[in-house]
Amino acid sequence: MALAPGRMRLGPSSGQLLLHTRRQGVASKVGHDLTIVVTDWSAEVDLPNDNPADATVRAEIQMASLKVLEGTGGVKPLTDRDREEIVSTARRILEVDRHPTATFESSRIESVQDGGTLSGTIFGTLTIRGTSAPVELRGRETRPDVFQGSAEIVQSAYGIKPYSAFLGALRLRDVVEVEFEVNLATAERI
Repeated sequence: MALAPGRMRLGPSSGQLLLHTRRQGVASKVGHDLTIVVTDWSAEVDLPNDNPADATVRAEIQMASLKVLEGTGGVKPLTDRDREEIVSTARRILEVDRHPTATFESSRIESVQDGGTLSGTIFGTLTIRGTSAPVELRGRETRPDVFQGSAEIVQSAYGIKPYSAFLGALRLRDVVEVEFEVNLATAERI
């Protein structure tokens, strides 16, 4: 499919941004694998012509807008208090008071059109807590104007020590999976 040239702004009204954390360690059965939704984010896509490889993408994520959507596994279900504590801990670890925004800026896009379906990789730089590292977002068109994708973020690449409890017997894996879905048909044209 050919994308319409122009600039557009995406956000929660035109898509969803999720974080998935996984647990490990000998006490991992007491913890939860988490799905966290980012409720305040925006992205600008600039497509100067109908070639996706010429596009640029810039995104901002408000780190204080994390909300625990779901917790699976564990000995008992997550309570509202558990969700509040998880968000409070994440804000402390991410130093949200000092670094309220994470940013992504593309440097190169590789796209492939296969039988009318567009897929590709967006290469760029993600900055969290003032530390930048390269990241690759892989995505594909799942239906007209709707794209889904994911990336793996290694916390330690940003100077983040993954959460641990019980003297390290329960800890989060260093890799956090980011998952996104955007609908370009509902994006704001700018």
